[in-house]
Formats: sequence, structure tokens, C-alpha cells
Amino acid sequence: MKAQVNHAVMGTLLVTLLSGVLVPTSVRAQDRLKLMPGYDQYTKANAQLVAAGPLMVSGSVLGGGGFGGRGGGRAGGAPGSGPIAWAADGKGFDYTWNTRKFHFDLATRKATELPSDTMVSAPVAPGAGGRGGRGGGRGASIAAAGPCSEGPIDRGRQATIVASPDGKFHAMYRDRNLFMGDAECGNVSPITSDGSEKERIKYGSGSWVYGEELGQTSAMWWNPTGTRLAYYRFDESKVPDFYITQDETRIQTKLDVEAYPKPGVPNPVADLFVYDLATKRSTRIDVRDGKPFTNDVVGHYAYQVGWSPDGKELLFNRTNRRQNIIEFVACSPETGRCRVIIREEWPTGWVENHPPMRYLADSTRFIWQSERNGFKNLYLYDLSGRLINPITQNQFEVASIVRVDEKANTLWYMGRDGDNFMKLQLHKVGLDGRSDRRLTDPAFTHQVDVSPDGKYFVDVAQTHDQPPLSQLVDVAKATPVAQLAKSDISKMESLGVRKIEVYSFLAADGKTRLFGAIEFPLGFDPAKKYPALAPVYGGPASGGEPSETFRVPTAASTANYGFLVLSLHTRATPGMGKRTLDALYLKLGQTEIDDMAAGVKALWDRPYFDKNHVGIYGTSYGGYSSVMAILRYPDVFAAASSESPVTDWRHYDTIYTERYMWIPEENTDGYDKGSAMQYVANLKGELLLYYGSIDNNVHNTNMMQLIKALQAAGKHFEVQVGPDLGHTSVNGNRRLEFLIQSLVVKPMYGLAY
Repeated sequence: MKAQVNHAVMGTLLVTLLSGVLVPTSVRAQDRLKLMPGYDQYTKANAQLVAAGPLMVSGSVLGGGGFGGRGGGRAGGAPGSGPIAWAADGKGFDYTWNTRKFHFDLATRKATELPSDTMVSAPVAPGAGGRGGRGGGRGASIAAAGPCSEGPIDRGRQATIVASPDGKFHAMYRDRNLFMGDAECGNVSPITSDGSEKERIKYGSGSWVYGEELGQTSAMWWNPTGTRLAYYRFDESKVPDFYITQDETRIQTKLDVEAYPKPGVPNPVADLFVYDLATKRSTRIDVRDGKPFTNDVVGHYAYQVGWSPDGKELLFNRTNRRQNIIEFVACSPETGRCRVIIREEWPTGWVENHPPMRYLADSTRFIWQSERNGFKNLYLYDLSGRLINPITQNQFEVASIVRVDEKANTLWYMGRDGDNFMKLQLHKVGLDGRSDRRLTDPAFTHQVDVSPDGKYFVDVAQTHDQPPLSQLVDVAKATPVAQLAKSDISKMESLGVRKIEVYSFLAADGKTRLFGAIEFPLGFDPAKKYPALAPVYGGPASGGEPSETFRVPTAASTANYGFLVLSLHTRATPGMGKRTLDALYLKLGQTEIDDMAAGVKALWDRPYFDKNHVGIYGTSYGGYSSVMAILRYPDVFAAASSESPVTDWRHYDTIYTERYMWIPEENTDGYDKGSAMQYVANLKGELLLYYGSIDNNVHNTNMMQLIKALQAAGKHFEVQVGPDLGHTSVNGNRRLEFLIQSLVVKPMYGLAY
């Protein structure tokens, strides 16, 4: 489950909960919003803030500055700032701040303003850049172009045409089989012929669940020299089909049929082959080391496929069905035999299914991220499987690699060892794991840009209530030597715009320290009572990794309708370590919902907080969180907008669900307690349900079962449908109308829920 909400109206308070990959398609709104309480207040605040112009001159010369932004290497996004251009001679650097351009001289430690037409551009520093992430596999295949081009790859699907590295050949998926064509996709010849819809076999394409949950956007992979092609074979013969009626807004409908495995049912069987262009023969890779396809076998899932840098071996990840064991393996394209490079296990939960890795210059050693000690740390391996040495062994998480300098035998990284786990700190450590130093102030979160010689770095320091300050830091002394830019929030203060507040509370276990954020309306009066809204997601380790940065409330903020807008951490929030996440294992819909309720209850004793009128909303997992929250905690949440939600995990796919819940036959209690239908009798508040009629991700059976259960319980609720829309959100204005009606209008007229 990857979809989350992009709330343009509200913005994100804690990126952990809301940063998303799905931009929802909206249903046409009703038009009552302008007539509702709070609209005039919102319009007035909006006009006032727009007329005022930017509320803050950001002190960041690297960009960023929004609450929830990520730290690390170069960051972008703040108007009129970034990037840093270090001089080739190492004597200074150019930078842009507030649209003005400057040169900083390291000898004099002074900045000189440059003419406005000066170009400031910075190539990526040696060793800078990311390690990659989810994708079609190691060794990105070259996209086909020209006469062989294809359109964008649909969600859950794979490319159907993949060019060889030299562009002389194209591998093509057609009619469940794999074909080879020339540079113009002509002279086509078959590589496979037994792919068949009747037998439910296909080559060169993935099963839907592999695309959706394992990030496989390709099912064909060329080796670096273009002499061999690896490809998938999928057997979906035992996977039940799911049927979706499409085109219901037209005269004639059509049926979409998908092999969609749900928890506990047979999965598609994935195999890998390598085709040799010289011999025109394929070799089967022994994905499971000769063992049968069972739940326990490591190789039940095989994914993130690619080639070793020298092209001699095929590399991929494989796991057991439970996904608490993962192996990174290398296989011979000649014999098909595989060997294990790295094996990771986490018996009390799940393993990260895409551990980041980064090759060093020799293309045999690589940096591997592992949670084996309970926190994300870095380890140096080579492709033989030899652990050369741990690089970090922290009891906090590594958030990102900033830079690797092999000549200096040094790695720079951001760690979560500030005053709280959201405050990212720059560390410098030897590639041999020695001499790890924190170089930044733990009272702040930091964004950095390290000089090519490693003697200095530009540091942007900030917190949720202290705006960005840019300074130059001497690495040897770990102390600032010059200030580059400072924020000006005087306009924000003169308008009475209240800073976003971050507060802490105890999780429902009574011991884990969590955080929440509150955004206030313009003109906030602590003598009044305000209803609250909580936009949520809440899935395990999802929503992006949090960083405590300063955010300026926007003119379009929903808070200006007269709401306190809350963002709530739970034990599902990433960045706190694997053992914290273990609290969710086998218990989705319990732990994270308990924590959301605890985060709201922590505000009950504030005189301005109207504890009787709190709303919650979200899409996908956020929709699930919303409906579970109002059903399980009717004394905490008075309204919920639940959009495209799972309502019972028995309805969702195997890979995502079983990673956290295992199979229903062996976790009946967990599945029952995670089902919204178990709690419909508890509904007291107002509930809006939304679904898209052709959602092929979270199927409409989820919503139909919930509607049936609510009707049987005699409950009042509203339903909105997106005709011929997929995994989407209800129109933002319609949602807002519902929430204002539920939390403001009805209480205004003394109407009980």
C-alpha cells in the first residue's frame, strides 16, 4: 500500500504522516462551503496573508525550511536560495540568499555581494548523491525511445519495451511472451512461446502485486554489455482473480480482471531466466536453491533484480513469505546457481525489503544499510559476502548518507541523535568505522553542504520554533566561523501569526515518547475554544522520515477556518528504531490508532481545546486510520472522513498485509481486531465514506462490507462515490463542508450526534 494524501489545502505538519506519492483525483465539489461558518474568517485571513507577501525571509541558503523537511545534503525548494558552488581552488564558494548572490572568501571569512546576473551553479560534489531507492531493480535499464517508445508505466505495471545499453536491441513483452527486436523494434523473434492466458503463465512482465508492493517497474534487465537479458516468468495459475466493472459512466461497461492474491491464498510463483544473445538459449536461475515453492522458502518472493557492475552475476533480493528473512544473492548466468551475499533476519517483526546499498569506486565493495541491531546502520561489504567492517554501530538511526570520500577514507552521514529523533545531525566517520564524530549542535536539526576538501560545511540549523540560520562551520573545530544568513520573521510576528507548536506525549503503552504538532488559526485567542482536525496516514514506517524544521503557516491553511490542525506521531512513525515498530506487528489497527487517540487526549486539559469536537481524515491507510479511530475511540473523535480505506485486512494483497499481519489462519485475533466491521456498534459521531468505483488497489469489497455492517447496526453515515475513478480522495471542499457541518454547525445548533 503506497498511496497517501497530498493535501494541497492544508499542507503537511509532520511529514511522517502525510508526505505522499499519490496525487488524488477529485470528485466535483458541492458548493455550500462559501455559506458555512468559518468561510468569511478564512477569506479575510487569506486576503490579509496574501497582501502581506512572504511572512518570512528564510535564513536558509540551501533551500527547504518547511516543517517536516528532510536534512542531509543539498536541499532545494526555498525561493531565492541555493545551491552552494564551491570554488575549484578550494578558496571560497558562491551562494544565493533571498535572490541576492554572494561570494564567500575562506581566507578573510567575509561575503561579498555579486552582480545580479552572476551565474551560481554547483556540480554535485565527489561522492555526493543518494544511494538509490525503490525501483525496478539494480542496474536501471535504458528506456526505449523513438519508434520503440511507450507511454508512462501504469501503477503496478512494468515497462513493455526495454532497450539494450547500446540501443541495438529491444526486449519486448507481447501477449504474455518475450520477444527480441532490433534498434527499430523490427525483425522481431520470440524468446519464449509458452506464455498463455489460459495457463496463466507470462514472461517479461510482473504480477500486479510485485509492481504495487515491491516496486518492480521492469521485468527485463540487460547486462552492462547488452549480451544477456534477465527476465521474469510468472505462474499465476493458483492465484484467484478479482473482477472490477469499469466504464459505469458509459453506455456499455467492461470487466477488468486481475490475478490479485489476498492474505492466505496462493501467491504467484516468480522465476528468473537469463537469455544469451549469442547462443539464443535461456538459463533458468535457481531462485529457491532447488527447494519447493512454500511459505517458508527464502525465494518465495524474488525482486529488485539487476546485474553486478561487471555483468558477471545476476543480483536480486529474495525473502520468505512472512518477510522476516531477506537474502541478497548473486547468481551465475551460465549455471543458474545462486550464492548468498547477505542474509538479514528480524524474528519479532519484518525486514526492510529494499535495504539501501551503494557501491564504492572499485564496484566490488559496497555500503549496506541494515537494522540488525535495532537501528538503521551502515556496513561495508564486498560482493563475495565478506563483512569488511561495520561503519556505524549506533543506538540511533542513520537518516542518510551525505557524502563518501574514498580518498580520505571518510563517510559523512546524517544521524537521528539530536535532542529528539527528528533533529538530524551531521557525522563524520572513517569507512573503517573509526573516529565517528558528531559535528553539529543537537539542539537543532541540520541541512548541510560539505566542501570538496572536507574542511568546512555550510550548515542550516533550525527547529520547529526557531527559523533557519545559515552558517559556515570549521570541521576540525566543529564550530561556526561565520554567519551567512539569518531569518527575518518580523512580518509574521506583526500579523500575529502563531508559530506551529510541537508537543510531546506518551504513547498508549505509557512509556514511548511521541510527538505531535499544532497549527493555529490567524487571530488565535486562547480564551476561546477551538475544534480540531487531524489529517492522518499512519501506516507502518511510512510517510517519509521526519525532521523538525520551521514552517510558516500558509494563507490557504485549513486552520484559518477556525480549526486547530493536528499532526500526530504514532509508534508506526519511522526513525525511532525497529523495536518501536515491533509494537505494530500482527496488530494493525490497534497500536497506531491507540497512539493517535493518546495524542489527542494529551491536549484535553488545554482550555482552548474543544475535546468534544475533533475530526480526523485521510486516504488509503489514512482512510483506514480515520474509520478505525472514530469506531474504536468514539469519545475522542466526533467526525471522520474515511477515503479509499481498507476496512478488513483480509481484503488487501498478500505482500503488504502479510508483512505486518502474517496470514489470517495464524493470526485470526489480529485480523479480527483490525477489522472496522467489528466496531460499527460504537459509532456515535459523523462519518463520511468515499471510494472510487474502479479502485484496483483497495477493492470496493472493503467499502461494501463496511456499509452493510453499518446499515445492519442502524447507523447514520454519508457516502460519496468517485464514478470510474481509482484509488483517490474525495474532493477537498466536500470533505471540508462535511467536517465544518459535523464539528461546527451541528454543535452551534445543539444537534446531538
